[in-house]
Amino acid sequence: MSLFNVFNVTGSAMSAESVRLNTTSSNLANANSVSSSAEETYRARHPIFAAALNSASYQRAESVPVQVKGIVESQKPLRAEYNPQHPLANDEGYIYKPNVNVMEEMANMISASRSYQSNVQVADASKQMLMSTLQMGK
Repeated sequence: MSLFNVFNVTGSAMSAESVRLNTTSSNLANANSVSSSAEETYRARHPIFAAALNSASYQRAESVPVQVKGIVESQKPLRAEYNPQHPLANDEGYIYKPNVNVMEEMANMISASRSYQSNVQVADASKQMLMSTLQMGK
């Protein structure tokens, strides 16, 4: 395995964690939004990651980057709240709130941030190793 592959893997991981941070921030931004119908209510979103395997990866101990396969909406139930005085209340007096768990999203944000930082450190260590290798030729 080439040391240059490390940059491909860490780059894909940082890109994936960036997507995770963006979806988490979207979830947190919409956590307190309300709607008059379940169809219009924001639903929490989560990225789906997968290893980018190829046939060579199975045969050798080779680095495997990560891919973002997509972003899915949470199937958890929305929160219906009886509040007939609210301007967005429907005919029955209910408003609908997103299925965003703020504590879970904060944990996701911390995890994604630390994973991103770890990959930056791996890339930096790899760069230093390559620079040391180049210095050996002097």
